[in-house]
Amino acid sequence: MQRPIHDTINRVTDRILQRSEGVRSAYLDKIGKAASAGPARAHLACGNQAHAYAAMGQDKVSLAAGRAPNIGIITAYNDMLSAHQPFETYPELIRATARTVGATAQVAGGVPAMCDGVTQGQPGMELSLFSRDVIAMAAGVGLSHNCYDTSLYLGVCDKIVPGLIMAASTFGHIPAVFVPAGPMTSGITNSEKAAVRNAFAEGKATREELMASEMASYHGPGTCTFYGTANTNQMLMEVMGLHLPGATFINPGQPIRDALTAAAVRRAVEITALGNDFRPIGEILDARAYVNGIVGLMATGGSTNLVLHLPAMARASGVLLDLQDFADIAAVVPLMARVYPNGLADVNHFHAAGGLQFLIGELLDAGLLHNDVQTIMGEGLDAYRTEPKMIDGALHWVDGPKTTLNEKILRPAADPFAATGGLRQLSGNLGRGVIKISAVAPDRHVIEAPARVFHDQHDVKAAFQRGEFTSDTIVVVRFQGPRANGMPELHTLTPVLSVLQDRGLRVALVTDGRMSGASGKVPAAIHISPEAAAGGTLALLQDGDMLRLDATNGTLECLTDLAGRKPAPVDLEASASGMGRELFAAFRAQVGGAETGAAVVV
Repeated sequence: MQRPIHDTINRVTDRILQRSEGVRSAYLDKIGKAASAGPARAHLACGNQAHAYAAMGQDKVSLAAGRAPNIGIITAYNDMLSAHQPFETYPELIRATARTVGATAQVAGGVPAMCDGVTQGQPGMELSLFSRDVIAMAAGVGLSHNCYDTSLYLGVCDKIVPGLIMAASTFGHIPAVFVPAGPMTSGITNSEKAAVRNAFAEGKATREELMASEMASYHGPGTCTFYGTANTNQMLMEVMGLHLPGATFINPGQPIRDALTAAAVRRAVEITALGNDFRPIGEILDARAYVNGIVGLMATGGSTNLVLHLPAMARASGVLLDLQDFADIAAVVPLMARVYPNGLADVNHFHAAGGLQFLIGELLDAGLLHNDVQTIMGEGLDAYRTEPKMIDGALHWVDGPKTTLNEKILRPAADPFAATGGLRQLSGNLGRGVIKISAVAPDRHVIEAPARVFHDQHDVKAAFQRGEFTSDTIVVVRFQGPRANGMPELHTLTPVLSVLQDRGLRVALVTDGRMSGASGKVPAAIHISPEAAAGGTLALLQDGDMLRLDATNGTLECLTDLAGRKPAPVDLEASASGMGRELFAAFRAQVGGAETGAAVVV
């Protein structure tokens, strides 16, 4: 039986509602006025419309008549991302399905979608976080043609979904359905892959062995199978009610995948203002929806990147989140999943064990998810307890699993892997930040050690190769924040720090940069704000300063007296140009702090 909503969840939600009251009210007024103007195409001049329909072939008549709902497709398709490659064929399926229900569909625009897996440790990674805001802007350009009654968003990975949400919120007066492509099938285990990476870092594996391992892991279309940012995004879209129930973790290329895409088209048409179930996305994305997203993040031990993205996403729809909201929710939400890097399983194993349908049902019954929310399916989240099945060639939703099918991967809320969620807020005289502890052993939750200070992740790797880390150390990598160099992920440090920890050293990372959603067992205090380039305390640190990272009590302190110190000089010229970085000078100058989402456009 479903319990009343947990007191802490209610308290945090009320706090967000009060904090957001003014901006949310203004936002709802804005989208309400846009919606009341009626279907967009009615206001376009004939010449405007002729341009919009010129290449639409058999759909021209329906478009010109103006009575058929028109779907705007925003696609992040490219061949560079395995997760997005399946989207190549989606537009034709969407257009064909739309015709069967008396609607039309057009690709309104494409958005850039970079692969963090390709750019890790490379100059291009310094554009990665900013690409989120570019995606929002690019989607906004596509939708600005004002020809659409509803929208479908084709995007999966790290910055793409947050950027698309920011755009969808900006055009919050029309409905939006997010359409996933699913994870690639399982390759070699993620633990095998990590072992080869660590061996290569120590010089015990050849580059040929490393390449063979990586190719066996990343081997086909779909998202990477570990539980990083891409798959955390997909979880959020389901918990927040923007996917069809059960659509998230079904592999590409299966008949049910196409059936779900076709069903998404039909649902997008049903919820337009031309129908009788109007559901603009701006009304769906309220404070309760975002609290539900944070609950899902904590229950699954999801990516730290979402602590950056969720505040930016929410701000676009007039909802103001704070790090304390994440911390308070984490304190009462149990960790129910163990998916790599928080365990040995991948997302396919998680899905087979009961997946999101079991997890959502458990969280609802435990009073940890708001059920008084709107979704693309209707009122409440109960539809998300069901899972899709192909029965006699047709798509049906049936009751999802009521019990876990593998307690090593997925556990009930009453018997979780840990009593609290996978992320913690840190604060102290070094600033505010976050740490992911779901994969960190409890005896590593507190690290006190001298600092070794760097300005570049490659210098850390070089010091490691020279054998300079021989005692307990907290590695500080500063001037990695959004103002300094765009806040790149520092995931290439994971093998180095893992090897040091495996050697018995007590090590940790402190940085104003980011770590990948795949970072795991080494304690890492990240997103430290204010960043070093904006006058943060990190700029005062020197080698040998004693630091204490305490994830148990949520503190991050320098125990050495810093009085009288001046900020370290730093030359950021290397990050100012090359590989497109010169195009983002205005972004680096205007970006907000990590604690509010490190955003430029909201």
